[in-house]
Amino acid sequence: MKINILKAELKNYGKSEGFLGFVHFAVEGHKSDYELTLKSKNCEDWMYSLNFLSGPGKEIQINQVEEQIEENDELFDTLIDAALDALEQEQSQGNAE
Repeated sequence: MKINILKAELKNYGKSEGFLGFVHFAVEGHKSDYELTLKSKNCEDWMYSLNFLSGPGKEIQINQVEEQIEENDELFDTLIDAALDALEQEQSQGNAE
């Protein structure tokens, strides 16, 4: 499954809330784009929710993406890495100011 990361964001809300963010991405051949919402206390164990980014899409396609996220560690890691990269970029920009 070929994906294209459109946008990612991850924020650290401290020990009580942990990390919360999202990754917007497109899947080659799919009509709709997706949003993976992420939450973690420690940036190691992730909970997520997969939704269509902009309105309804084809159920069969989101089910295919969900299955791939569950079974394909490389795909899931790519999405998590995009969020972690966004957090790192934000932190480095904050330190530069």
